[in-house]
Amino acid sequence: MTATVLDPSPVAASFRDEVREDVERLRAEGRTLRVVGLLGQDDGPAATYARFARRGFDDVGIEFDLRHVTPDEAEAAVAAANVDADVDGIFLYYPLAGRDDRWLRELVDPRKDIEGMHSFWSRLLYENERFVDSGRTLRAILPCTPLAILKLLNRAGMRGTSGNAPLEGVTACVINRSEVVGRPLAAMLANDGARVHSLDISGAVTYEPAIGRHTHEVRSSGIDRAAALADADVVISAVPSRDFELIRGDEIRAGAICVDVAEFTNFAESAKERAGVFVPRVGPLTVAMAARNLIRLAHITQK
Repeated sequence: MTATVLDPSPVAASFRDEVREDVERLRAEGRTLRVVGLLGQDDGPAATYARFARRGFDDVGIEFDLRHVTPDEAEAAVAAANVDADVDGIFLYYPLAGRDDRWLRELVDPRKDIEGMHSFWSRLLYENERFVDSGRTLRAILPCTPLAILKLLNRAGMRGTSGNAPLEGVTACVINRSEVVGRPLAAMLANDGARVHSLDISGAVTYEPAIGRHTHEVRSSGIDRAAALADADVVISAVPSRDFELIRGDEIRAGAICVDVAEFTNFAESAKERAGVFVPRVGPLTVAMAARNLIRLAHITQK
């Protein structure tokens, strides 16, 4: 068996079509959307990501102002974009200020945080609060890369086995526990009913599904890589290292859905021969989710 390869580009195009309609509707109401991107490097992954973002925003009619900043200028640049009434969204391309990058995320006004990384949005995610208003009409912002992964998993056929929760009965393995990708993704999957084994270099924890309770629970499980992979219907790996031991076909279930998020591939060719669906990258859909988040923020700030 050879995996079906799921290209994220057509999936991203369908979401951009939706965003484009919303952008045109807002423009008809007299509102033009504008995003400021802050970039600290002229080349490398961050610069490549910024170029893809420009194409994605241009395609849907969102103005994109990319500003190059030094580490010493980054904090002031965020502050300036926060108070600029003509700026609707802010996108940070890391690394910007080294160890202070986490602090920079906290400086972004949550009402302009199209990445969904501010602690205001993280708190809602981890508490499984999906709306920002009491009338439950305005949806909370979710981090754009984990959201893109979730959309691709749904397109790949990830489904639960009962009606109690969308992903009840699904077991996932997420290799990466960063605040940008792995941890929020595990929480999103578990809040939808999946059991998630979360691995990184420090060990493993398991996210128990939010079934019969408001939100997921995290417990120390001590499960090792071999057991976690063998148990998983879905495998997502986002380890940004050439030294990562590639995930082999004999480690995963036949027919598993596999998603490769890292800059350097995390999967051996043999995994693609055993998986049911293989997603080779996520980037195009991440930009589409950021644009989608911008539309949601525009609705929130109109209220």
